[in-house]
Amino acid sequence: MNTTSPTLSTARTPASVIWTIIAISAVASLFLTWLVYYHPPVDVAGTHLAFLPALDAVLNGLCAIFLLIGFRYIKRQNIPAHRNSMFGAFVVSSVFLVAYIANHVLHGDMLFPKAYPVARFLYLWVLLTPHILLAIVCLPMILITFFLSLTGRFPTHRKLARWTYPIWLYVSISGVAVYAMLSYYR
Repeated sequence: MNTTSPTLSTARTPASVIWTIIAISAVASLFLTWLVYYHPPVDVAGTHLAFLPALDAVLNGLCAIFLLIGFRYIKRQNIPAHRNSMFGAFVVSSVFLVAYIANHVLHGDMLFPKAYPVARFLYLWVLLTPHILLAIVCLPMILITFFLSLTGRFPTHRKLARWTYPIWLYVSISGVAVYAMLSYYR
């Protein structure tokens, strides 16, 4: 009779952990929806910390770079460098989230000008809508992927990371494009 417990890499992830991450992500998404669409901005004139949208774009760009570098490292089977790159992407994304929240508390939502109907349609429906929906989906995926890695559940980590990586990369790159379009047309 084998009385040894399964190794951490083969142990099943407790459903309670996954559901907790999903619940936290849902609450965060609801908070951000309220903040962006219902919370009145504190600094309507945009005079305080006006650099925050540009900072968000830079942080999104840095995240994309970390993700691309991390992908390159994992393809070369350089696990420590991959891990460092992914932590870099996670840290930059976390700082982005803080700056994003601060920007929306202060300035509210930036609306695309109606004077450019074709560009506005492309911005809203081709760029912004998929960006927002995938960002909502991506948050729990990132957290679960990190959890799996940190707890040594590498086979499951790899399976989920195959989906998390392209979505996270798209959200990061499209975040830069959102900023660029808003800046160009404002």
